[in-house]
Amino acid sequence: MHSRLAKPLLAALLVAPVVAPGPGRPSRAALDNGLARTPPMGWNSWNHFGCNVSEQLIKETADAIAASGMRDAGYRYVVIDDCWEVARDAAGALVADSTRFPHGIKALADYVHAKGLGFGIYTDAGTYTCQRRPGTYGHEEQDARTFAAWGVDYVKEDWCHAEGLDAPTQYAKFRDALAKAGRPIVFSICEWGSNQPWEWAPQIGNLWRTTGDIQDKWASMISLLDLSSQHAGVARPGAWNDPDMLEVGNGGMTDDEYRAHFSLWAIMAAPLMAGNDVRALSPATRDILTNPDVIAVDQDSLGVQGMLVREGPPELQVWAKPLKDGARAVALLNRGDSAAKVTARFDRLGLRTDSATVRDLWARADRGAFRREYAATVPAHGVTMLRVTPIRAK
Repeated sequence: MHSRLAKPLLAALLVAPVVAPGPGRPSRAALDNGLARTPPMGWNSWNHFGCNVSEQLIKETADAIAASGMRDAGYRYVVIDDCWEVARDAAGALVADSTRFPHGIKALADYVHAKGLGFGIYTDAGTYTCQRRPGTYGHEEQDARTFAAWGVDYVKEDWCHAEGLDAPTQYAKFRDALAKAGRPIVFSICEWGSNQPWEWAPQIGNLWRTTGDIQDKWASMISLLDLSSQHAGVARPGAWNDPDMLEVGNGGMTDDEYRAHFSLWAIMAAPLMAGNDVRALSPATRDILTNPDVIAVDQDSLGVQGMLVREGPPELQVWAKPLKDGARAVALLNRGDSAAKVTARFDRLGLRTDSATVRDLWARADRGAFRREYAATVPAHGVTMLRVTPIRAK
């Protein structure tokens, strides 16, 4: 997204975050289920494990999230993605793979809950899941009741094998089924942005994918940033744009690139769903995933998605997100292949004063007070993440 296109919406977000609906502007009304008031945080099995899921893996992952500090940092949901289900029984109820989940899903959910975590599961709006397991089409109310009885707290619904179906209609059916099931369940819509979900999904789900699947590559991550950032105006508490799950720690990017990935998802108020093997966290990966200052940016209760506010040369960008206390979270992003100086001008951040204090969120260091701007040398494919707090005149 080019900065010149962002300016009108940026002004609205930085100065007056709540914008009334009007001609040509989508409604900002969010699904009123009381859930996901800040972007959901958790872990999902797909990015690292694909179909290789099991009861043992989920238990060990829940153990690791609790023991590693991730739970205390805010990671709540442990979500099994595709391949847990194998059939429907004679009554039409979903059946888990008994070899991989010998004690069933309810017992596994109980185990996850005992660790102080929420339990999530996957289904598909079509006739089959992406891996050709039974889909939810035609079984919406039955599956919602099943998930509620199992103790599910979070459902991700995919969009494979849905040819000829209308996405808003199908997802609304499952929203209504979940509402009737009698248990609070976060609803994650995963139709990859193919049906303009930013126009209808805020009233149906708590989060919706704006993009295709992420890959563990710098170019993929950056492309999803550019796509998802175009829809910042519809994000709000209870309803979030989802540029897909995190790849931090999966090995395809450098630590600088992973810090940028995590920072930019936080600036975008994106769900923070870890996708690595948390049983084998390196110190660097743990430090990235549990950085309290960066997580606080993502989880800020104002609920505004940050945006691009400046680009000089195309590879040097400044992203900003207004925070509840009047500060701005700022990402100085270097998309280029060599280190470069990036400058954030305070007036472009929407600050009403020309003086501010600056804290570097990755260095976890206060940098002092500055007038009009702040500059830093940012590594190639890297980010400097800041909290910029205006100094009020006395």
